[in-house]
Amino acid sequence: MTTVELSGKVALITGASRGIGYGVAEALLARGDRVCITGRNEDALKEAVEQLGADRVIGVAGKAHDEAHQAIAVERTMEAFGRVDFLINNAGTNPVFGPIADLDLNVARKVFETNVVSALGFAQRTWKAWQSENGGAIVNISSLAGVQASPFIGAYGISKAAMINLTLQLAHEFAPRVRVNSIAPAVVKTQFAKALYEGREEEAAAGYPLGRLGVPSDIGGTAAFLTSEQSDWITGQTLVVDGGKFLNAGV
Repeated sequence: MTTVELSGKVALITGASRGIGYGVAEALLARGDRVCITGRNEDALKEAVEQLGADRVIGVAGKAHDEAHQAIAVERTMEAFGRVDFLINNAGTNPVFGPIADLDLNVARKVFETNVVSALGFAQRTWKAWQSENGGAIVNISSLAGVQASPFIGAYGISKAAMINLTLQLAHEFAPRVRVNSIAPAVVKTQFAKALYEGREEEAAAGYPLGRLGVPSDIGGTAAFLTSEQSDWITGQTLVVDGGKFLNAGV
């Protein structure tokens, strides 16, 4: 990595061995932050740490909804860097595609555990470990599916709508020490979303006024802004980052 001046700030980013979380890590490292990333696959996480730069990055493997993992991730961040200014709740799952009438409720519970309850758990722990006394910012990665109907990924959309409301609740309760905002991306070109565009990217992008799908750096730059001094008077907001896709949602 190119040598950059350290900012003195530290971020914990969940689900960051690849995709959007990895893009966020790149953006925060580029401005001088130090970072802890999490992910389920230990090998993929180790590779991501090496690629990002092991001098300023640590990885903690585990499942986001596992409370023991949440505790270890926060503890390791504090041990390694002495603080945790920013939390980026990016870990998520979408294991089912189909009509909501046929949705297995156990699958729905799994989606909520990973996408919503884990975000709350990490927020509680970073608040108690550092932010309640020292301040900081939280960014929840929601989705465009959380602000409009999204046929066949209903459980995912409902969970992302819940994350938007979680953002409001945390922003209210954690003020004025901690600012809490969310980002609602449309389709971003990642392994997670490839079923929505693979083999038909040009067709998928045709519905976007800006003419392309998102890439992880689009969301990384937004997260960097929402954890910067330039956004010091912004809290409780959901920023839709969608290449204009939502403009076409009307009749």
